[in-house]
Amino acid sequence: MIKAHLHNNSLRGKGTAVVVGASLSGLMTGIALAREGLHVTILERASEGRPGGAGLQVDGARFGQSKTDKLLRNLASQGKSTVQLWTTIESRLREEAKLTAGIELHYNTRVEEVGQDTHSAWAITDQEETVHGDILVGADGHHSMVRRFVAPHRPDATFAGYMVWMASMNEEDLPEEQRPSYHEPKVRMLDSRNGFLFGSIIDREDGTGNRRLGCTWYDNSRNDLLRHLGCVKGDVVLHSLRGKDVPDQTLTELNDQATKRWDEPFATVLRHATATRTLIGIPIKEYVPDQLIKGRVALVGDAAHVPAPITASGFNQSLVDAATLGSCVSKGLNGEAALEALKAYEGERLTIVRRMVQSGQSYSQSFGRA
Repeated sequence: MIKAHLHNNSLRGKGTAVVVGASLSGLMTGIALAREGLHVTILERASEGRPGGAGLQVDGARFGQSKTDKLLRNLASQGKSTVQLWTTIESRLREEAKLTAGIELHYNTRVEEVGQDTHSAWAITDQEETVHGDILVGADGHHSMVRRFVAPHRPDATFAGYMVWMASMNEEDLPEEQRPSYHEPKVRMLDSRNGFLFGSIIDREDGTGNRRLGCTWYDNSRNDLLRHLGCVKGDVVLHSLRGKDVPDQTLTELNDQATKRWDEPFATVLRHATATRTLIGIPIKEYVPDQLIKGRVALVGDAAHVPAPITASGFNQSLVDAATLGSCVSKGLNGEAALEALKAYEGERLTIVRRMVQSGQSYSQSFGRA
């Protein structure tokens, strides 16, 4: 049962917020808002501790960062510029959220509808519970339901014209002679005639001292396959392509191409992923926002803006979204203050995130049509 928010101003502090989504953006936003004295309810449709194997580029300290910005970067990567596993970042953020006063985390809770009036915003769950807040924040990813409320004229991210194959494996599963030196760079870019590959070496936090090797293979040659399998319809991405759904012929082609195109150890990582059907094919999507708010409802992270991964900016800009929104609500949300706070947030972020997405579009337009 989700507790009803208190509406007595003497009891509710600076105000209340509902955050839809408890992935990285939602957790960071919840932490940032709670640090400013808000009571925050985070609603997440998935179960706690869901898996995720992707590596994310995290920027280190930046000029003029706030205390909240610094905290979030420390949680993500100890404040260093490095590549971190999605699961590592999520685990740290989740534990911080649980320890932060004023945050309620609700997993296995799907939000079916959001709305607002002159006094509050709300989310209606699949259990027909209505959760009110002074503001509501959509942190529900690139398929955002909250975006449909904020920008019904442009609800969907659009297909960029290419995909990436993602694969990873633990280094102890590699032959010893293929395990990379500890002096090798954490990220490598490998070029080939029809695409390129980013290879990453990521430290694990399982106490073994071993690492995880990841590949992101950019591929513009299989758009017909994506459409045939229903991953892309028109210019909208519907879903990713899981290993179990990849046709046998495509797996054979990928295995052969990995051997011919890529250096070790990444060729072996890819062959392992095709053999075990653990690779994932992700159609790349982009979204340049026209707006980030509508009244008492705001968007952050991939719900607000979806850049091509070539920009390596998605996570870092989501972190700044969260820290900026926290700063904007610092004076509280009583009365018209909620509307003014969200206007200030949009004023600070909209131009920046538009440029960030647009910076990757020229690449997408050339590579996707090659």
